[in-house]
Amino acid sequence: MSIDRILHKAEAGGRISVEECVSLFESDQVEKIGASADKVMKRWNPEPITTFVVGRNINYTNICDVFCRFCAFYRSVDSDQGYVLPDETIFRKIQETVDVGGTEILMQGGTNPNLPFSYYTDLLKGIKARFDITMHSFSPAEILKMKEVSGGLSLEEVVRQLKEAGLDSLPGGGAEILDDRTRRKISRLKGSWRDWMDVMQTAHRQGMNTTATMVIGFGESMEERALHLLRVRDAQDDCIANKYPSAGFLAFIPWTFQPDNTNLKKERATPEEYLKTLAISRLMLDNVPHFQSSWVTMGPDIGKLSLSYGADDFGSTMMEENVVSAAGATHKVNIELLVQLIRETGKIPAQRNTRYDILRMFDDQAKVDRDFVMQN
Repeated sequence: MSIDRILHKAEAGGRISVEECVSLFESDQVEKIGASADKVMKRWNPEPITTFVVGRNINYTNICDVFCRFCAFYRSVDSDQGYVLPDETIFRKIQETVDVGGTEILMQGGTNPNLPFSYYTDLLKGIKARFDITMHSFSPAEILKMKEVSGGLSLEEVVRQLKEAGLDSLPGGGAEILDDRTRRKISRLKGSWRDWMDVMQTAHRQGMNTTATMVIGFGESMEERALHLLRVRDAQDDCIANKYPSAGFLAFIPWTFQPDNTNLKKERATPEEYLKTLAISRLMLDNVPHFQSSWVTMGPDIGKLSLSYGADDFGSTMMEENVVSAAGATHKVNIELLVQLIRETGKIPAQRNTRYDILRMFDDQAKVDRDFVMQN
């Protein structure tokens, strides 16, 4: 199957099939695929602007009973290295984020069976009572653990109570590969791909935005990667068709498995494989508006290159990150360097919030910052 025909179809606004997606994954014409993805990205985001959010990752607990083979962060329930951060420590970390202009907290941790559901709702209420900040927090696996310890609440009710307590949106962590063959190999206790998607679609019905992710390099097949993308696209179609207010996947973030210090020994996926995956994802997911560069795992240089392969966003400044860094990815970028990296690609840097509203432009020509006041 000629990829030229597939790429032309995608550039013209046509929808790529699973078979066509597999053909792109099997191709070695990475630059050609990237050029098409760049054209599609510009159709979604025509202005030469690359956004980022100033946020902080807070890993509130490392105790987990899922035991993913690819995770170097978790500790078992009986480990003397396990922790749950005190509320005051979490509040201090959020205050430090607010002090530097941060607007987003990505709070994630292990699936800790010792924490009752009230822990999460009380913590969210305490945060919202003290801070005006967006809580983009808790992966589907954590939400499912909350349901398990809730005493019989439905998933719908768990998500509703979390939203009422102060949860604003859900990150897409834990998707890995949305196909059960690979999931059974790498994370048998984490649940099926349908479990992950049920949480996301429940959040969408509650009017919440989410993001979606994909991690490559577990030994998955090209068809499994294509099916992963199809399942995200189908769920977004469902959200659009049902006109859930202000909901759906706002962004997609692919990255590569980081094998260091884990129990799953695989070769690191190459930068070329990452860029190809990013580009194909942009072509396949014709209903998702934004794509984030994964500079945390790939490094700033590949992060810059990704802006020519379909990405329009540089993700978070990541003031703190423990999960990925535990597996050997240690790339850290502060605001000044992030702005510099974006400028080096010829793009205009802009700070956004979680909903992708632009808060502040860093105008390269005027050499001054321009602040934008959002209209509520």
